[in-house]
Amino acid sequence: MPDPRPLRADARRNRERVLDAARTAFATDGLSVPLDEIARRANVGPGTLYRHFPTKEALVGAVLHDQLCGLAAEGGALSDSDDPGAAFFTFIDRLVAEAGPKRDLFEALASAGVQAGPAVMAAVDDLRAQIAHLLTRAQRSGAVRNDIGGAELIALLSGILFAMRPRPGTDQALVLSVFRDGLRPRE
Repeated sequence: MPDPRPLRADARRNRERVLDAARTAFATDGLSVPLDEIARRANVGPGTLYRHFPTKEALVGAVLHDQLCGLAAEGGALSDSDDPGAAFFTFIDRLVAEAGPKRDLFEALASAGVQAGPAVMAAVDDLRAQIAHLLTRAQRSGAVRNDIGGAELIALLSGILFAMRPRPGTDQALVLSVFRDGLRPRE
């Protein structure tokens, strides 16, 4: 979430360092990483972290907001593609690549916005709207089966994101391929 106050260049850099360290920490270790550990990884003092993000929820919200807005923007960029089917599956692949192996986004999506602020919820809504738009276009083009709605797709995406979490011995490319095949029209 953007800070409403303009920041000096050094403060902006510190804020970005904290966000980068938090993204990495949350992606690899989940949301339980202590704030002091994130400050250490960002090479800033705890006071700097707390000035920008007074609570862990504020930091998690900022990271999630950035990730969700980025994904929604990618969906928007694909929304007018000449090949709606390819655009839909490209976006599904991107979503799985971004969220599957990362525990933070999965946890946030699985919690359905529990304790998420209005900016994060607006980003979730925007992402869902992009998914629904891409789904509708892909269905109209005949690339995706017509008997699946947005709610079913979101439920399936939750499952595939869970399935794509790193697990020893799992062929994740095969899991994604089977998922994609299930979305295609029946012959």
